Amino acid sequence: MKKASLKTATKPAADKKNVAASRQPAGSVKPAARKVATPTAAAPDLAAARRVVLDLLAIPGGSGNEKDVAQRIVKWLREAGCPADAITFDSAHTKTPMKGNVGNLIVKLPGTEVGPRRLLMAHMDTVPVCIGTKPVVSGRFIKSGNPATGLGADDRAGCAVVLSTALQILHKKLPHPPLTLLFGIQEEIGLYGARFVKAADLGRPKLAFNFDGGSVEKITVGATGGYRMDIVIEGIPSHAGVAPEKGVSAIVIASLAIASLVENGWHGLILKEGKRGTSNVGMIHAGAATNVVAEAAVLRAEARSHDRAFRAKIIKAIEAAFSDAVKKVRSVDGKTGSVRCDGHLDYEAFRLADDEPCVVAAQGAVRAIGLTPRLDISNGGLDANWMAANGIPTVTLGCGQMEIHTTKEQLSLDAFEAACAAALRLATATSCRPLDEPCPAHK
Repeated sequence: MKKASLKTATKPAADKKNVAASRQPAGSVKPAARKVATPTAAAPDLAAARRVVLDLLAIPGGSGNEKDVAQRIVKWLREAGCPADAITFDSAHTKTPMKGNVGNLIVKLPGTEVGPRRLLMAHMDTVPVCIGTKPVVSGRFIKSGNPATGLGADDRAGCAVVLSTALQILHKKLPHPPLTLLFGIQEEIGLYGARFVKAADLGRPKLAFNFDGGSVEKITVGATGGYRMDIVIEGIPSHAGVAPEKGVSAIVIASLAIASLVENGWHGLILKEGKRGTSNVGMIHAGAATNVVAEAAVLRAEARSHDRAFRAKIIKAIEAAFSDAVKKVRSVDGKTGSVRCDGHLDYEAFRLADDEPCVVAAQGAVRAIGLTPRLDISNGGLDANWMAANGIPTVTLGCGQMEIHTTKEQLSLDAFEAACAAALRLATATSCRPLDEPCPAHK
């Protein structure tokens, strides 16, 4: 790991409901100790938090280009008195398909009080549509002043929640247990920051809280697993006007395969055998000219399910549809094309138990700020998927982001401020008593 500085960061080496805890799908995380901390009643500095979020929103930083965002976060931290040796960058960006310009930013603060180490995290990258945003405040919302872009509150708002929490602790010298802050990279293109971070580099936290999209009272305790596929079809080219019968169209093969998936209920929302999953063929690149029978087609598809075995059935159905389609398209002399399906697991499904300490703590913090928590299961992937796989049970709370990944995206300041209040409680809690028991220090 490399130390951060104010002027430079490291140089590169290179869809987001509650089920019974008793029925844990593959990838479930077993509950740790039952007792968790009672949050303190510290009030967040909301004016400062607003300054932070407006500052971070204005910085361009798509996936793989998070360095400027990371440097700004480091600058804020150092000016607040964070020791330089508490700030490090890992080498996650050297392991990703897209060789980024910076690794995960990790900040480890020793505790001023005894308690289990806690992790607060968010991801720094935004989707491309948000690059060029000009954040403006409009009433109780922040929007992009550039109508051609989204806002990028997914997930700069999460970064601002985590950063402003740390700044308040540093400025006001608030008592706190050992803390780790993780500002992750490349979430939007594959959850890569969380995938490649090491638990040891984070100090092996016992409770972890991820701040991402939605409202703070929505506490996401599980998410689906996703599998990506690259499908390559080889046809036989021929002149489409002179001798089309001599060719085998890769486009026709792809069309038959997709039609079969739709007709047999294996595309889109899939409900079979009491199980639920989804699949989608999302990209097709094929053909070169209208007068040539297409000799090749490259497709990208995905399969998702909370149930690992059912997801495997979806994958098998996709592969079978393309194999069968190849056999149905022949040239005049009986030749056929070919197909190759390559795939990999993007992230495994997980489900935290309702009595997992981080789940109980998150619910307590939300109740303490006057809101009603609700547990949720996501049908999209989260950084929390890989955090769970890395041995760190992690709940996800929202920060007020609305209509993400679109030019209509906006940030609710009411929800953002509620997230700041919840985060400060979670970061400064040290008692080992269950949340439903009063802490003697606060009687």
